[in-house]
Amino acid sequence: QVQLVESGGGLVQPGGSLRPSCTASGFTFSSYAMSWYRQTPGKERALVAAITRGGGRAIYGDSMKGRFTISRDSAKNTVYLQMNSLKPEDTAVYYCNAGTVPGLGWWGQGTQVTVSS
Repeated sequence: QVQLVESGGGLVQPGGSLRPSCTASGFTFSSYAMSWYRQTPGKERALVAAITRGGGRAIYGDSMKGRFTISRDSAKNTVYLQMNSLKPEDTAVYYCNAGTVPGLGWWGQGTQVTVSS
């Protein structure tokens, strides 16, 4: 069965960095776009970043540009989200998604990221 397992979230101080990862199984990883979304209580899930099947192109949410970088490793069936210069407003549950279009398809269980001093 399809599985997306996120890891690498946690607590970090403002200005710090985290690099959550998402390891996929149960489908052909290279055939799907991969993306990261985040959600806070009472709000809809929002796009953080997405990367094409081949990894040649990526898009980012406006508040993440210049601070976050998405990448993928097809040999490991894993997608990463390098997050730098973290702010308290980046606090959220971060979800991994695999689909033909970002936001469709399969979801992971989420990993909590908390930015606080």
